[in-house]
Amino acid sequence: MRVTVENGRAIKVTGDPDHPPTHGVLCTKVSRYADRVHHARRLTTPMKRVGKKGEGRFEPITWDQAFALAGRRLSEIAARAPEAIVPYSYAGTMGLVQGDSIAQRFFHKLGASQLDRAICASAGAAGLKYTYGAGLGMLTEFFSESELILIWGANPIASNLHFWTHAQEAKRNGARLIAIDPYRSLTAEKCHQHIALKPGTDGALALGMMHVLITENLLDHAYIADHTLGFESLKARALTYAPARVAQICGVNEEVIVGLARLYGNTRKSAIRMNYGMQRVRGGGNAVRAIACLPSLTGAWRDRAGGALLSSSGWAPVDSFALARPDLMPGWPSAPSRVINMNEIGNALLNPGDAGGATGFGPKIEAMVVYNSNPVAVAPDSERVAAGFAREDLFTIVLEHFQTDTADYADLLLPATTQLEHLDVHKSYGHTHVMANLPAIAPVGDARPNTEIFRGIARAMGLTERALFESDEEVAAAAFRWDDAALAGVDWLTLKRSGWARLHVPDAPFAHGGFRTPSGKCEFYSERLAQLGLDPLPDYLPPHESAENAPELAARYPLAMISPPARNFLNSTFVNVESLRSTEGEPHLDIHPDDAQHRGIAEGDRVRIFNDRGSMQARARITDKAREGLVVGLSIWWKKLAPDGRNANQVTSQALTDLGGSATFYDCLVEVERA
Repeated sequence: MRVTVENGRAIKVTGDPDHPPTHGVLCTKVSRYADRVHHARRLTTPMKRVGKKGEGRFEPITWDQAFALAGRRLSEIAARAPEAIVPYSYAGTMGLVQGDSIAQRFFHKLGASQLDRAICASAGAAGLKYTYGAGLGMLTEFFSESELILIWGANPIASNLHFWTHAQEAKRNGARLIAIDPYRSLTAEKCHQHIALKPGTDGALALGMMHVLITENLLDHAYIADHTLGFESLKARALTYAPARVAQICGVNEEVIVGLARLYGNTRKSAIRMNYGMQRVRGGGNAVRAIACLPSLTGAWRDRAGGALLSSSGWAPVDSFALARPDLMPGWPSAPSRVINMNEIGNALLNPGDAGGATGFGPKIEAMVVYNSNPVAVAPDSERVAAGFAREDLFTIVLEHFQTDTADYADLLLPATTQLEHLDVHKSYGHTHVMANLPAIAPVGDARPNTEIFRGIARAMGLTERALFESDEEVAAAAFRWDDAALAGVDWLTLKRSGWARLHVPDAPFAHGGFRTPSGKCEFYSERLAQLGLDPLPDYLPPHESAENAPELAARYPLAMISPPARNFLNSTFVNVESLRSTEGEPHLDIHPDDAQHRGIAEGDRVRIFNDRGSMQARARITDKAREGLVVGLSIWWKKLAPDGRNANQVTSQALTDLGGSATFYDCLVEVERA
């Protein structure tokens, strides 16, 4: 980004035209970043709760008072039960410094519980890990040369604009674009074909494609022989997924499946751009595994314009150990602290139990420290999350830019800096550059970087471990393994001067194999999964909440609901920027005309979406963008800014995915009625 500063204030934020992956383009949201930084309701001073939890009533205090209060309360708990302290964070900043460096070191030193940060992408990450060895894929810029692009579970116009630029260039050059998505998104409308499968059936579609590729011999036998492992086993599995069976599972015509497979198998430069929507269901990890196998079956990896991409983050040589210092844990490595999955935070707060007991969450949580996240809005099964945070015996510290839904439950609310105000270093999961984030302005008001806040709490607790007090510069300098071949010729000082550096990754990274699996091959069959007692081959797992898996539930709640991000929001970030929120208007629910007619719902009606977990209200939009049996609520609204004080996570589940323990946001059955 380029930031124009006038009298110490950021007045304009634009893309940097010299940056190769982005070419000066910012998405709708980030182009308004200055509005967010200088928002009238920006938190600028520490505050202490004076009302009931959830009321959002606070009084200002000094930083010294804030650190003293935090230090005293956390010290009391840490002295008798350090695992009763739980951090909660995710991607409010994705910087390696302000994300989880000093913060992780702090919690490790205390012996606090660890958080399994699995809310967004861990099912897909696990799928890639057991297939390619890491979050690796083709280079984004070469999609512009592809002849066929499958945009699978993705809406890049809203969430990956820089990839979409390359896809558009390929389209102009004659490439065929096919969207595979239950919902006809903005992106799907711009593609040549839209395949509207049922939510959670992506793995079956991929296996059905394999069936056709195998039976019609649309395979690269040499690539399979040289660079893959377990083909005969995968072949046997795929042959059980005849197109007729897959058509029944996915709710699409058999001819569509066969035609897709033939087109894919007969196109040399075929590329797949997955995104995280398709892995937020029970079988999400297996679905990613199945799709990730396709380019190795056809040899698409031989060309730089062929292959697949879900995440490129694995190319960056991040030194996770140096950043987080897990060796600071008292029991490391033989007896590390307990781990709580962030998707189960509602149950963990309300259902304490002995480790190995019925709940398995271990000691009661007595303190939560929330940073870079807004769990009361974004975590699944929101009614239980809010009830957990409302416990009067829970001490909660929240580091934030604004008084979010979660901040309303804080005992101590601490103002944090934004990207424009602090030092950081970033990797990417959409391209192969690493970036330096240098502060453009001084902190607004009395806001402080996350790192400085955790240093202050550590100091107030009397901790003396040097790793807790390293400067942001020192942490940034340790963020990457600078001696890795991917960063040859680059160090922290050169990165700061240039702003970014392109990782040294081959144009066609797997043209000659070289996957990062134990075998060095694309592993159709994963011995590591077998050793864990899991299916070593990709398979289709019906959604937790589906007629296949839970017929009685489906009879009561016959509509599948997905809640992908609205174009003007980034999950719950930017919701409070008035210009962006006014563009979204209010929460809407897209519903198919036949489903609406059956329920007596007319265009513009206020409707109630509900299941056993809770309910929310939205304005009905009757449209065939949602396939029959599907409703779509673009999200995620702050509850306090929604008309009924609720959002889509009232109805989502704490159930986890097959691999990676990720959230199953799009594995959700509901009913809809006029409000």
